[in-house]
Amino acid sequence: MADKRKIGLREIRALPQNTEIFDAGPGAVPGFGVRRRAGATVSYFVMFRTVEGRQRRLTIGQHGAPWTPDQAREKALAILAEVKIEQRDPAAEKRERREAAIIADLCEMYLADAEAGRLLTRRGTSKKSTTLATDRSRISSHVLPLLGPMKLSSLTRADVERFMHAVAEGRSSKREKTGKPRGLSNVRGGKGSAARTVGMLGALFTYAVRKGLCASNPVTGVIRFADSQRERRLSDQEYAGIGAGLVALAGPAHRADGKEGKQQIWPPALAAIRFLLVTGWRSGEVIGLRWSEVDLVTRTARLADTKTGQSMRPLSQAACAILNAQSRAGAGDLVFPASRGAGVMSGFPSYFARVCAAGGVPSDVTPHVLRHSFASLAADIGFSDATIGQMIGHKGGGITRRYIHHADAVLLAAADRVAEETITRMGR
Repeated sequence: MADKRKIGLREIRALPQNTEIFDAGPGAVPGFGVRRRAGATVSYFVMFRTVEGRQRRLTIGQHGAPWTPDQAREKALAILAEVKIEQRDPAAEKRERREAAIIADLCEMYLADAEAGRLLTRRGTSKKSTTLATDRSRISSHVLPLLGPMKLSSLTRADVERFMHAVAEGRSSKREKTGKPRGLSNVRGGKGSAARTVGMLGALFTYAVRKGLCASNPVTGVIRFADSQRERRLSDQEYAGIGAGLVALAGPAHRADGKEGKQQIWPPALAAIRFLLVTGWRSGEVIGLRWSEVDLVTRTARLADTKTGQSMRPLSQAACAILNAQSRAGAGDLVFPASRGAGVMSGFPSYFARVCAAGGVPSDVTPHVLRHSFASLAADIGFSDATIGQMIGHKGGGITRRYIHHADAVLLAAADRVAEETITRMGR
């Protein structure tokens, strides 16, 4: 049994190890005590019963850091008042704060639900693997290193703003190997990356609020950096440069002994780049195109799964010529197969970069620039936004669009006209 005596400095100094005493005598606080464990540390505590009758023990703090007997006694009185008057359980609240989920836990839950298809987009569909890969990259590159250990309930809008500036200033930048042959991850940061990562953080906390893990979203109201991404389009010289690069890499490599070597670049990759130029599609749609989605008779492609859902696209004569030139022998259902394996062409970005380099095209030209250039060229010719949207698969176009099963003559003529202008500018 613990001793009962009025707790003062003399009692604390005389307290043996592994012993505790409770406050007693005039002015004593019921349940208030002090304990010395095996070391020199002495801690104040208070014991009480909750409204439900459960006995609790709550540590107030260590003697001298900065608690004195009188300060600890006053704190014990305040805790007992909370229990009796406000019917609270300070011990349970403290435990909940200690065991509360951290942001790293939230990220793990979010990604698990997304990968299982339980996290739906505004269109009511599961997140695409490419979108999920981007989410995972932003979480691992920026969110976890800078915010991972923080409690969900403790993150404030000011914390989010500091996080955004930290990412923009490159505090999460790093270079590391990815585990793949010659694979290297280069996380740079910057304002654009910071703005998009804060958007990702907002989605994480929207999910947390929906799951009841926190009461509000601290990202709400944060002013993000303006997206300075410029809608780049090809110049006439760059069109010609890509055309020249395609031709330069189409043949076999020249060997020192004068004999022909292996093909300089995977032929389906060159064909995919040409197809991208004359259609304005997204690069993922091109390298993922399957023969089962193509109808060369009606010159129509029906893509089952794009960024905007199912999509019908017209095929120009130039696009059909590229498709007709592709071999179906041993390629499976993919129109532009990978050089190895049955999956899609994962090396497409490097193939594209090699073609640009061979034609003297700047490195800031990406496959998306080709898409924007196709749309811009169509607008220059005079086609409407609705027509351009149908050709390249922009979101929108009306509810009747889902019932269209083939391209009409006007849409096909538009696709032909833009493809012909593209080929002319390429000089081929």
